[in-house]
Amino acid sequence: MQLDISIVIPLFNEEESLPELVEWIERVCKENNLTHEVVLVDDGSTDDSWNVIKELAGKYRTVKAIKFQRNYGKSPALYEGFKAATGNVVITMDADLQDSPDEIPELYRMITQDGYDLVSGWKKVRYDNAVTKNLPSKLYNAVNRSISGIKLHDMNCGLKAYKRKVIKSIEVYGEMHRFIPVLAKHAGFKKIGEKVVAHRPRKYGISKFGWERFINGFLDLLSIQFVSRFGKKPMHLFGTLGSFTFLVGFIIVIWLIIERLNEGITFGLTRKVGFYLAPPIMVIGTLFFLTGFIAELIVRNAPDRNLYLTEERIGLDNANIVEH
Repeated sequence: MQLDISIVIPLFNEEESLPELVEWIERVCKENNLTHEVVLVDDGSTDDSWNVIKELAGKYRTVKAIKFQRNYGKSPALYEGFKAATGNVVITMDADLQDSPDEIPELYRMITQDGYDLVSGWKKVRYDNAVTKNLPSKLYNAVNRSISGIKLHDMNCGLKAYKRKVIKSIEVYGEMHRFIPVLAKHAGFKKIGEKVVAHRPRKYGISKFGWERFINGFLDLLSIQFVSRFGKKPMHLFGTLGSFTFLVGFIIVIWLIIERLNEGITFGLTRKVGFYLAPPIMVIGTLFFLTGFIAELIVRNAPDRNLYLTEERIGLDNANIVEH
């Protein structure tokens, strides 16, 4: 029988929060008669998280788990969790108890009854530092909305719900978990909504994310936009840029020749600073961007871009387990 929900939870060093989180999920699903599984993906934790997970798997038959051999990041953890998920609706949430399992029934209803392909949480009231997290997050989301065209207030919210078909149709790699709605949109899933969700103060541990995620996130968004638009036809971009650059250079050369013929030896071309600075600056800038985009294409088409080594699995197949 097909499960109603798969709840995928990536985690890193969350030994204190896991028992409370799993018990809370079990209680909510039982009260709402939702058949479910909880897929915990341990992203190379260095604390006692895996032993806690094994205890929880012994207590709850719904708990399944994957342990990475080392820390790969949130996107790889979600990728493996999505591969393992079997429910009709897949819900993701963070393991730090800042996402409330009480949101699960309504998220499930929005997917199954309202017909959304994807529903993203919006933590309208946040309990983070206003300067170091809230303000950058608002700016970051404003840029995302402008570039992607998806009108979500909190695209990076970990609490999301998906039709099973959505997570089986997209590939999350690198650090692209921030832009799953963008990936879904480019895969043809148009009905993307959001729900105001509770944001709870952190109860245990410290945040695993820093300022660098905002810079990396902006670069990742540009990469997604590029790959989605030009991944199958890169020459449309590179050919246009190359042709335009060549044309500009050709026009400059013609202009210099004409001026030289008109003014003779008094023109003094080589004494002009712009003659030495402008061309190399333009060439170097173009090469940087082209190198980044070409590298993105290479990574996306690498056969091992989503191969992650795991030490142990609970309730799942043993693919990619390392023998010791």
